[in-house]
Amino acid sequence: MAISTAPVRPGAHAWPMDPMPDPEVRERPSRRRFSAVYKVAILDAYEAATEPGAKGALLRREGLYSSHLTEWRRLRALGGLEALGRSRGPRPASPLVAENERLRDKVGHLEARLTRAEKVIAVQGNVSALLRELSLEGAEPKPER
Repeated sequence: MAISTAPVRPGAHAWPMDPMPDPEVRERPSRRRFSAVYKVAILDAYEAATEPGAKGALLRREGLYSSHLTEWRRLRALGGLEALGRSRGPRPASPLVAENERLRDKVGHLEARLTRAEKVIAVQGNVSALLRELSLEGAEPKPER
């Protein structure tokens, strides 16, 4: 991408980028997003700047920090244009991880049901034994007085 050094009108940028932002302050600020092509163009322009103060002027003009360039250089070294175009934040979880979590929840639920069922069976066994004892006592002849 060639960068023109021709003078531009005030308030306009020397090369393609997002339009001038609305000067109104938003209630909640939004994070700026930079395309991979823009990042490569800025890195190329920064590395091509040889005059004293040109690199700082580029950063000020674009509203960037040197940490942006450091991170973009690192990403470019790792994976080129694809790495520069990746969005921020955690990577989407593998479907296997979600399925594993769902199955773990189901196993926990089924283990809780099994524990309840075992308790019910134990109580039923105790009730059955108690009823058997009562029926045997009732079947025995009572001593006469």
